Amino acid sequence: MRIGEIAALVGVTPRAVRHYHHLGLLPEPARLPNGYRAYGIRDAVLLARVRRLTELGLGLDEVRDVLADDEGQELVDVLEELDADLARQEAVIHERRARLAGLLAEARAGRLTAEGPVSPELAALLAGVGELPDSPMAVKDREILALLDTVVPAEERERLMRLMHEVSGSAGEVYGLLDALADADADDPRVEEAARALASALPDGIGGFELPVEGSGGLADVFFADLAPAQSAAVRRGLELVAERFETPEGNEGFEGGEGRGRE
Repeated sequence: MRIGEIAALVGVTPRAVRHYHHLGLLPEPARLPNGYRAYGIRDAVLLARVRRLTELGLGLDEVRDVLADDEGQELVDVLEELDADLARQEAVIHERRARLAGLLAEARAGRLTAEGPVSPELAALLAGVGELPDSPMAVKDREILALLDTVVPAEERERLMRLMHEVSGSAGEVYGLLDALADADADDPRVEEAARALASALPDGIGGFELPVEGSGGLADVFFADLAPAQSAAVRRGLELVAERFETPEGNEGFEGGEGRGRE
């Protein structure tokens, strides 16, 4: 058989056959007097095996190791690893499809939020909030929640969202006070009023989250950089007041360790 014939027989391309020769997966056959390769049945069997192994998902380096092993143990090891990897992929796909099903149901019911897709915890929180107040600060609040929903570890995210369900109904008033500080300086006397209103609206459990660290280059800087000086001062002061109400347990290390941070 010529190279085109063996390729057609096995169901690969002549280019693939040449590549397998180059990698050492398929030995070079004897050549005819005219210089053309002459393939036999053993070459076809070996080429078919290479095709089957690659279709299982093995890389060509793994195929080479399998073909080089006479006892078959290498193939067992590789196939077990491949099976475990496929099982992990299957679990990830199952989880994604389950989440997608929930999002599709929300979308078809007209309940998918503008920030979506988001976690079920945040979706439930936003659904409970109702209509978005006509407030720039309310918009920023939802944006930061959507960002936290993505970057915060699942366990901390769930705890934070549960706490946010306890925010009092005075959130609209707080947004109004913070919006009024958009053009104010950090020492504006209204800062303390807004801070105390914010602290009153937030549940005590928020105090268990470590306060944002300024200058760390993380999410805290992104959030506070988007606020006016007076707004930033009011939010920081409000979080400090909530923390004073809460006795922080020992070992609190923030989102990256133990209890976590607030709206960083």
